[in-house]
Amino acid sequence: MPLENINNIVLVLSGKGGVGKSSITTQLALTLSLQGHSVGVLDIDLTGPSIPRFFGIEESKVRQAPGGWIPVPVHDRQTLSHSTANTNGTHSENGAEKEGGREIGPLSCMSLGFILANRKDAVIWRGPKKTAMVRQFLTDVLWPQLDYLLIDTPPGTSDEHISLLETLLKHTSPSPSSVAPHLAGAVVVTTPQAISVSDVKKELNFCKKTGVRVLGVVENMAGYVCPNCSECTHVFSKGGGKAMAEEFGVPFLGSVPLDPLFVVLVEEGTRPVYPKGTVIGGKTLAEREEIVEEGSKEGILVDKYRDCSLATLFDDIVRNLVEDIRSRDLGA
Repeated sequence: MPLENINNIVLVLSGKGGVGKSSITTQLALTLSLQGHSVGVLDIDLTGPSIPRFFGIEESKVRQAPGGWIPVPVHDRQTLSHSTANTNGTHSENGAEKEGGREIGPLSCMSLGFILANRKDAVIWRGPKKTAMVRQFLTDVLWPQLDYLLIDTPPGTSDEHISLLETLLKHTSPSPSSVAPHLAGAVVVTTPQAISVSDVKKELNFCKKTGVRVLGVVENMAGYVCPNCSECTHVFSKGGGKAMAEEFGVPFLGSVPLDPLFVVLVEEGTRPVYPKGTVIGGKTLAEREEIVEEGSKEGILVDKYRDCSLATLFDDIVRNLVEDIRSRDLGA
């Protein structure tokens, strides 16, 4: 089946809507690509497929081939010019830097949004049809060889989740040494406030009952980065995600603030430009050596994302995530 081309499958889960699962999935995928990995993103949020919008490929359509669907490419494997957006050395540690620039891995996506005749149409489906669609996504998408497949899920523990896990557990293995694809585990997303944490705890219990390993918790919307003065304000409180991770004995991957310039990047395709001296996660964002016109839309998404303040945070999150997957697998 098509999943045989995938080395590691990672679920992105949350027990609550509106916490930014698709945003986190998008940035995990972009960062994995920047670190040289080949990446696929499967969007099974059937009633709210937002992945096409995040990657700026809303107008694309999937192509059919003998045996299934060909996912929509976001970008191919290529070499980007050097960027000075982050000069703390985090990128070079991942081995993706080359003499002529930075080699990135290919990225492709699959979503119901590519199949709908009109993207404004509401998807009003009963459980059995949702279940059938999820299974078809898992069995009929002809993924290329992937290091990682990220699966963006809807909120809660509904029919889609049950169908997803039933199919994955049937066709994958918890051991990377098996010939079957490796179900590495789940990244659980929450926001800091107590009402969100209380709902997301149900997702952690869901993972425990179904035997899905929790790779870690990401606390999204943990503060607001002012685009003018670069100050970070904790408008939704802070620390709830970390406390929840400690309570359940799972890794805490990090806190991600709201960055308006990331929103502008996704919505308008505009390259982020920050005030001099902006500090994110204790690291200063360096100014680019080349002149970047404010409001520039030139370049592919992953290249422009390198200049986003959140890229520095996700570089650390993804590097730790990959190392944890590898270390746990070697010890399995």
